[in-house]
Amino acid sequence: MYDYLLGGKDNFAADREVGERVIQAWSAARTGVRENRAFLGRAVRYLAADAGITQFLDLGSGLPRMGNVHEIAQDVNPAARVVYVDNDPIVLLHSRALLVSNPKGACEYIQEDIRNPEAILRNPATRATLDFGRPVVLLLVAILHFFLDEEEPGKIVRTLVDALPSGSYVVASHGTAEYAPLEAAGVGRAYQRGGVALALRDSGEFADLVFRGLSLVPPGVVPISEWRPEPGVVPPSRADVGVNGGVARKP
Repeated sequence: MYDYLLGGKDNFAADREVGERVIQAWSAARTGVRENRAFLGRAVRYLAADAGITQFLDLGSGLPRMGNVHEIAQDVNPAARVVYVDNDPIVLLHSRALLVSNPKGACEYIQEDIRNPEAILRNPATRATLDFGRPVVLLLVAILHFFLDEEEPGKIVRTLVDALPSGSYVVASHGTAEYAPLEAAGVGRAYQRGGVALALRDSGEFADLVFRGLSLVPPGVVPISEWRPEPGVVPPSRADVGVNGGVARKP
């Protein structure tokens, strides 16, 4: 569905059907997903260029598109190393075929479910690609709103963050209903009819879920379009974005 909303061609009829329902409920849906992709790019570039981080763990990476994590990070530092994680075998098939690392760096792709963070952390490919003795960026972009409270997403996040060394960063974005509640309710119903649970959380709930105990990078938790926008760019309205995001450092 994410690929369809981004205007991609790697999707199925069921994805397009639910995607159209989402657009009917929220006409700006494509704006939100485009802004989410742009936020990911800005955050990765900031961390690679300004923070000097060379290791990235991207959970729920989705189908490859232009501006993938390793492309942005290796544009800054060719030695950057990235592990992509997704539970969809089709995603991994596309990733292995299309995502080619700079020879000075590395890319690895593993099929794991975020609900089992221990398996991700102990996967031989994760350990062979990333050095957990040095800072790692954990990417949780547009994924946690698919976890209901009863699935204990906070426990998942804590397990992952606890495994990161000091000086690591967490990048996350999360859907919210606080800027356009009626449209968000319609989006939730569209996803539910498609068999996908959606737990929209406001900025405070999101911050407590992901960034507790971490030091937020300015401007903190904000609509993703307002997180360090490119100079001269006028962000779309918050109601048209509907997603909060932030970047934080582990002390």
